[in-house]
Amino acid sequence: MQPGQHYAGKMALSDEKYMLLTTYKRDGRPVATPVWVVDLGDGKVGFWTSSGSGKAKRLAHTPRVTVQPSDGRGRTKTGSAAAGGTARLVTGSELEEIRSKIISKYGFMTKLAKVMGTIGGILKGKRIPYGDRGVVVTPG
Repeated sequence: MQPGQHYAGKMALSDEKYMLLTTYKRDGRPVATPVWVVDLGDGKVGFWTSSGSGKAKRLAHTPRVTVQPSDGRGRTKTGSAAAGGTARLVTGSELEEIRSKIISKYGFMTKLAKVMGTIGGILKGKRIPYGDRGVVVTPG
């Protein structure tokens, strides 16, 4: 199934609240993380992340990903299937498009997530930028 496609009477991946994104370490080990998801047209979906996140670091060396509908804890939805694809980090107008769509879809939760991320960074002693990179996932 492609990320933008509807499947067996269910929602398109972009209609979901969360998707489980799996990126890959240099040694090939998978790392799965639930992320917000928005429709970018042409079957592409996107989300934002930090340039200092593990996702961004892994995507910098390999664009290969899998995505699957999930809940906020990363538990995949029953009856859904993982879809392979590629992902790329974006800035500029592409990031602004993703940012606008995320704020439109998730509203107040975006502000709450930023505050929680800032507090968590302070407590851990490693502050990283919030949402300064977009990620565009292309099926296939």
